Amino acid sequence: MTVNLTRIYTKLGDGGETHLGDMSRVPKTHPRIEAYGDVDELNAQIGVALTVAGLPDAYAAWLRRVQNDLFDVGADLAVPADPESARERLRVDAEQTTWLEGVCDEVNATLKPLRSFVLPGGTAAAAQLHVCRTVCRRAERRALLVEDANPEVVRYLNRLSDLLFILSRGANDGAEPLWEPGSSQS
Repeated sequence: MTVNLTRIYTKLGDGGETHLGDMSRVPKTHPRIEAYGDVDELNAQIGVALTVAGLPDAYAAWLRRVQNDLFDVGADLAVPADPESARERLRVDAEQTTWLEGVCDEVNATLKPLRSFVLPGGTAAAAQLHVCRTVCRRAERRALLVEDANPEVVRYLNRLSDLLFILSRGANDGAEPLWEPGSSQS
C-alpha cells in the first residue's frame, strides 16, 4: 500500500467536516473522527516516550512497532465497514493483539507482584508511559462508540493499555510509587 501526500492543506475541512477513508463526509465531531483522533494523540504521546532518557532499548523497539500498528488502527477506524465493497481495506487483526499479549507476558514475568495500586510517576519514562496508558484508555472508550468498528480494534487498544502499564512498571525498575489508602487522613 502506497501513500502519496502531495498537498497538506485542502481547505475542505474549514466548514467543520472531513472525509473518511471511504470519501464520505462527516462532522469533525463524529465518533469515528474522535476515536482515530485519540489514537493519533496516543501515537504522539508514545513519540514523546521514545525521547525520554532511561527508556530501555527493548521497550523503544516495541513502542516503535506499536506506533506503526496505531496507524493501522487509525486506518481501520477511518473506513466504515462496507460488505458490498470490492475494495479490500486495512483492518487490525488478531495477530497484532496476540503480539501485544506476548510482550505483556515477557515483561510482566520480570516484575514483582503488585502489593497495591501504582501511582502514575516514578521515573520520567514511567510517568510518560502512564500518560500514554491513560490516552490509550480514552481511545479505547471512543472506539467503543463507533457503531460498526472492528472489534479487534477495541481488543488491541485494551491490550495496549495493559502493555503500557506493564512497561511503566518496568521503567520504574522496582521503585514504583504505590497507593497507600488513607495515608493522608488523620
